[in-house]
Amino acid sequence: MSSIITGEAVVLELRPASFGSRALGLILDVLTSVAVLIGLLILIDSASGSLDEAALRALVLVSVVFSFVVLPVAVETLSRGRSLGKLATGLRIVRDDGGSIRFRHAVIRGLIGFVEIYLTFGGLAIAVALFNDKCKRLGDIAAGTYSLRQRVPSRPLVLAVVPPYLQPWVSLADFGRIPDGVARRATQFIQQSSRMAPVSRAGMAATLASELSAYVAPPPPPGTTPEDYLWAVLGERRRRDFERLKQAEARNARLGERLNRLPFS
Repeated sequence: MSSIITGEAVVLELRPASFGSRALGLILDVLTSVAVLIGLLILIDSASGSLDEAALRALVLVSVVFSFVVLPVAVETLSRGRSLGKLATGLRIVRDDGGSIRFRHAVIRGLIGFVEIYLTFGGLAIAVALFNDKCKRLGDIAAGTYSLRQRVPSRPLVLAVVPPYLQPWVSLADFGRIPDGVARRATQFIQQSSRMAPVSRAGMAATLASELSAYVAPPPPPGTTPEDYLWAVLGERRRRDFERLKQAEARNARLGERLNRLPFS
């Protein structure tokens, strides 16, 4: 898995495609291009009676270039890195910085791809991809792109719930304006705590609990663990926010009923 740090200092975790998925997608793309070429050759053969030999050779050459270069470049440009094979395997071509590819990236990939895929029967592409950590082929290296996995297993959302022994305390606690950054880090900890090492988990929970304690009063009962404290504060905060939203919605509904009863409604 690779990571990209955005301008806002947010780390994005991106999953490059494996060699097997890239190979399967490439095979599907090659079969699509071959099918298009066969269709064009059938059309040319049907009109061969009215064309001379030079014109037939020119049409065959144009058909090959169109099927193996022009068509893949056009599809990747218009779809921002997707093709039939990549759609089937859940992949997408992106820049090294994670952004969508442009026409120049697709052109470089298409021209070099014709050499490394079709002229060498895929041997050059396989040799380069096997020794690259992101399974890049030569066209990707030259264009500054790689294949990204878009179909990844979704992780269940973990909602903070107040531990039973802290419910009497948290129902009477006074919550101040918790900064968004602190609340976001605490929420991320709740989502990822089950996958953390015990020592790191305990240390981060203690740090976050210390930060949250500046906005919550009174202190929790003696013996409360830092992680339970986080669960209690975040769970109660979510419940109170939900109650406020419900009350605001009810007020807006009552106001709407009053406005609809006015004479000019």
